Amino acid sequence: MDSAVSVNRMAWQLAEQLLSNKNFYGVNVSKSTAGATIIDAGVRAFGGFQAGLILTELCMGGCGKAHIDFKSYGDVALPSITVCTDRPAIAALGSQFAGWRIKEADGSIAIGSGPARALALKPKEIYEEIGYKDSSDKAVLTLESNVLPSDMLIEKVAGACNITPENLIVVVAPTTSLAGLVQVTGRIVEVGIHKLRTLGLSPKTIRYACGYAPIPPICPDFEVAMARTNDAILYSGTVYCTVEYDDEVALKRIVEQAPSANSKDYGKPFLQIFREADRDFYKIDHNLFAPAMLIVNNAKTGRAFKAGKINSDVLLQSLGF
Repeated sequence: MDSAVSVNRMAWQLAEQLLSNKNFYGVNVSKSTAGATIIDAGVRAFGGFQAGLILTELCMGGCGKAHIDFKSYGDVALPSITVCTDRPAIAALGSQFAGWRIKEADGSIAIGSGPARALALKPKEIYEEIGYKDSSDKAVLTLESNVLPSDMLIEKVAGACNITPENLIVVVAPTTSLAGLVQVTGRIVEVGIHKLRTLGLSPKTIRYACGYAPIPPICPDFEVAMARTNDAILYSGTVYCTVEYDDEVALKRIVEQAPSANSKDYGKPFLQIFREADRDFYKIDHNLFAPAMLIVNNAKTGRAFKAGKINSDVLLQSLGF
């Protein structure tokens, strides 16, 4: 098992930046009944681009960097997040992947992501596949949610991570907030790596990765905001990976199959696709959940393979331009 880095210890340092500069980052801080620290970056708090960047890097367990600049999509320039990592399997799958379903007291399901997963091993098969397990007495969890976590959720997370609640930090931001929009579109590399993995590419062969996607305008309607973040990645997200791969014929085939354009549902704004699927994600073709474009460089041969393209027309339609 790779234990050279601790995603929770590095994420804790990033969370401390929010805690020590909460007025600057526009976050609210509170304590759970059991003593866990809850950082609100957009439920009731103002949040913003800077909080979103910290949240994105925190989600990656400190194993990636993020910045924002402007990029053009058709005739419209939009703020866009670029993320890069030299430990892509750990950053994307070992930390950032939203792979922890946690049942709340009211029966609803909260989706946890971030480095706390690497202590609880949620889901265990991913950590076995990438050969990583964290060791830390502190944990950081991120939630994409419209509400702050309950005491029951705090207890479940602390117990699964084998830590005391006082050593748990939970950072929350909904998709309807700017910080939430930044961190969701900041998952562009994670989406690309996950798609390559489902096609048979071992994440352990990926040495470096970076990517970018546009940050949609804020919308108070959760369904619209969620759909726009999907469109940002599906129609305009770009991922660049460097791999070390022996079978170049197989690598080329995997890359060609990876972009979202290979899905039968491709070509319409995600809000339309979602509603036509009766708002059931499981009725949507899973091939759709991928970046618009991927470029994969094989370090063993120097060759690079590209597949997919930016589709600015659907993106701008989704954003209302």
